[in-house]
Amino acid sequence: MFEVKPHPELSWSISRHKTLMECPRKYGYDYYVSHNGWLRDADSLARHTYRLKKLTNLEMLFGSIVHDTIYQVIQHFLKTRKIPSEQKLIDRIRQQMNQGFIDSTRREHLWHDKPKHYTMLHEIYYSQQDKLPPNKTAKIQARLGTAMNNFLKSQTFHDIQTPENIRFVASEDFRYMMIGDVKIYIVMDLVYRDINQDKWVIVDWKTGKASAEDRNQLALYALYLKQRYQIDSLDKIIIRNEYLLEGHHKEHALNATDLINVQNLFGMSIQEMSRYLADVEKNEPLPIDQFPKYQEDHKCARCNYQELCFG
Repeated sequence: MFEVKPHPELSWSISRHKTLMECPRKYGYDYYVSHNGWLRDADSLARHTYRLKKLTNLEMLFGSIVHDTIYQVIQHFLKTRKIPSEQKLIDRIRQQMNQGFIDSTRREHLWHDKPKHYTMLHEIYYSQQDKLPPNKTAKIQARLGTAMNNFLKSQTFHDIQTPENIRFVASEDFRYMMIGDVKIYIVMDLVYRDINQDKWVIVDWKTGKASAEDRNQLALYALYLKQRYQIDSLDKIIIRNEYLLEGHHKEHALNATDLINVQNLFGMSIQEMSRYLADVEKNEPLPIDQFPKYQEDHKCARCNYQELCFG
């Protein structure tokens, strides 16, 4: 039975760490003030903050839809050995992007009541106009064909077309691992074993630019995989980023230092998170005004919580 708790469970992920480093106030809204905001009897601030948390933008919506589409294509291929055309994939993504625009401009009342189930674009919400910036829509249109073309030509998609050499790991196996009392969430795009090479391959699809965090994220996944399946050597794990806009992939050779670095990052991050807790055991936060704002005009302009910070 679902239990309503006054404070959320303390957990950790690379994305949570990045949010804290970007702006503690945003972190406070994301992980504490919005807690229980999905409940109808929650206080008005929690509900409002939860709605804002669920805002997305064109780039994020595009990335999410591309990831979902790739997952569906791979699952369909494994069942039927059929590959949809590039144009069919482009049309599918465009249709879902259009649905997000329709939700944002014609179904705001539905999003207001059920923000998890409907899309509200940041660009629409904060402009209060029923149109999108032309430069952004042109950029997404250009990315559509590029991303799908590069996916179909990618090393990973090429590999899985010889399924007799591949053993896939079910996505249900990617949940979390524990370090001490803290739950670390794991969200891997794709994991499979290459039987011929006796290798485990972790794949992360990227619809944005390469980041310094990409390696840390994959090192965390490798740490999880090594523990979960008792893999005796890091040499048996390949971590791969597929950069869909640039049309190339990058593989990293891991060593013990990579795992130590990501564990050190976790320890430092948890220590920093504890600074914003009134009660560590309960994960009870300090008042939101004690989460400082890191004000940078270009970041604040993209932030979901700008109306809470600036009115």
